[in-house]
Amino acid sequence: MRQLIWFIVIAALATVAAMFLRHDAGYVVVVTPPYRIEISLTLAVAGIVVAFLVVHALLRLVSHTLRMPAQVSLLRKHWRQNRGREALRGSMQMLLEGRYAKSQKLARRAYELDEAPSLAALTAARAAHQMRDGDERDRWLERAAGAPGDSLEARLATRAELLLDERRFEEAREVLRELDARGPKQVATMRLLLRAEQGLQHWEDVLRIVRLLAKRDALAPETAETLRTTATIETLKRKAVDLDTLQAFWNELPSTERREPRVAAAAARQFLALDGCKQAHRVLTDVLNRQWDPELVLLFAECQDQNTLERIEQAEKWLKDRPHDASLLLALGKLCAYQELWGKAQSYLEASLSQTASRATHLELARLFDRMGRESDANLHYRAATDQSLPA
Repeated sequence: MRQLIWFIVIAALATVAAMFLRHDAGYVVVVTPPYRIEISLTLAVAGIVVAFLVVHALLRLVSHTLRMPAQVSLLRKHWRQNRGREALRGSMQMLLEGRYAKSQKLARRAYELDEAPSLAALTAARAAHQMRDGDERDRWLERAAGAPGDSLEARLATRAELLLDERRFEEAREVLRELDARGPKQVATMRLLLRAEQGLQHWEDVLRIVRLLAKRDALAPETAETLRTTATIETLKRKAVDLDTLQAFWNELPSTERREPRVAAAAARQFLALDGCKQAHRVLTDVLNRQWDPELVLLFAECQDQNTLERIEQAEKWLKDRPHDASLLLALGKLCAYQELWGKAQSYLEASLSQTASRATHLELARLFDRMGRESDANLHYRAATDQSLPA
């Protein structure tokens, strides 16, 4: 459309010029002593136009000739860049496809063609790592450090990830801490740091990172819950140096975490191991009042202390809502036996046995009859407790 408009304009100008010059009687005199040249105005105008066009064409030819080396150099540069881009793109694709030797070869070509050399070196390093060529990987990481366009963050993250794959957790942790200190906390960096802390079994740090990632929805809820529970349980074990330290850590936990049955069971065991019966029973009661769990009920009956009667009262309250719960009946039987309430203990244990026969219940009944002097009944339940077909 643009060319058509120009054609119409030029044609119109030519027509106007032809009509004007057709009736023009003027002439042009060129005097160069001793010569005198006289030509028509039409011819003079035509000559000037032709001369302008010839000079313009000559100047353009000279200009193109002078610019030819630069144009050839630019053309070669574009050709080199295109080859480099194709090599880098192919290298990344091969890396994703698992064709690591081909990926490294193409990355080397992109590096040599100076196409994003730092990125090409990092891609080659990843490919070499997948081929278990540690020396070649380290060489490529060194090249990435000195290449134009080097991104320190990308290089550190790559190095940390490769170190984690080799289970060199301490080194990876140091790299990630350096990366973390350079700017805002990134989700990808925190995930890598989580792997490093897990490998080093730094469970308090694992717990802290899991909470941060969970707030950002950067972990699947199931994964976050599993990691949080595992980290909390392991931290409880390490905090169980004395009752005060363990209680201080337990108080710092959010209430939602304290009421998780696995966490509560672990905490109760640690308190019981430190003779913290009262603390253990408080933990268990808080959870059982909200969420029933047979394992916690059995733990509730562990440890003899001066609060056994209070525990019996609490367990009997639960029994009103769960009169046929075998675990609760077993726990009540053990608690009554601690208080030497032989009749109630026997009644509860036999009721538990009628609901679910288990080796633990037979064993408790055997011990009870031993204490009551009923050896024949005790032996009967001791033999029953050896039946491996029964649940524990």
